Amino acid sequence: MKRTVPLIITALGGFVLIVAYFIPATQNWGEVAAIWFDILASIAFVLGGGNLIRIHLKKVSNKGAGWGYSLITIVAFLATLVVGLGKIGVHPSALYPNFPLSGEYRELGSPFWWLYEYAFKPLTATMFAMLAFYIASAAFRAFRAKNIEAILLLSTAFIILLGRTFAGVFLTSWMPDFLSGLRIENLTIYIMSVFNTAGNRAIMIGIALGIASTSLKVLLGVDRSYLGTGEK
Repeated sequence: MKRTVPLIITALGGFVLIVAYFIPATQNWGEVAAIWFDILASIAFVLGGGNLIRIHLKKVSNKGAGWGYSLITIVAFLATLVVGLGKIGVHPSALYPNFPLSGEYRELGSPFWWLYEYAFKPLTATMFAMLAFYIASAAFRAFRAKNIEAILLLSTAFIILLGRTFAGVFLTSWMPDFLSGLRIENLTIYIMSVFNTAGNRAIMIGIALGIASTSLKVLLGVDRSYLGTGEK
């Protein structure tokens, strides 16, 4: 039962969504399935939060490596959860002024809004700013002209990076209008709109085929890794 029932539910849900997409008369089936998906996703969020607390509490209790970060994670998670669910500092909605919790928890100036604007956003920006240095160092190691393909990749990356700066625009600003297509900023636009678009479309086609094949394997019960047993 632990294996057969999940396989049946997955297959039925998947095929119902497929049928509802292609047959207008069964569109309501897809809406019902989407509602059940939202319910299961909500339960998954609760399980994920509980698992997060369990893992970090264990690390804090064992005083493992980096347990201080785990403590900060727990405190931040619980504080955000309490402020968001309790709607602390939120004013009642104009439609229901007698109900204190009828207001929007993300309203301007609320504690949850403050946490998002002045804690989450700066931390996210800092993380991506640090990633930029790692990406730059990885690109420097990867872009080495060892063969013709690497030379083309390196040249294209150099043109695009230079075309995004004022220096690149200044270097080719002397070209006359009939050679404007050879200016670095115009070359950058051409590469991004033609060659990059073609490459992205090829990648997306490959991804779509991979998703379709994987979905069929899951719906037909060939791939059972989502059951947690690692069996395929």
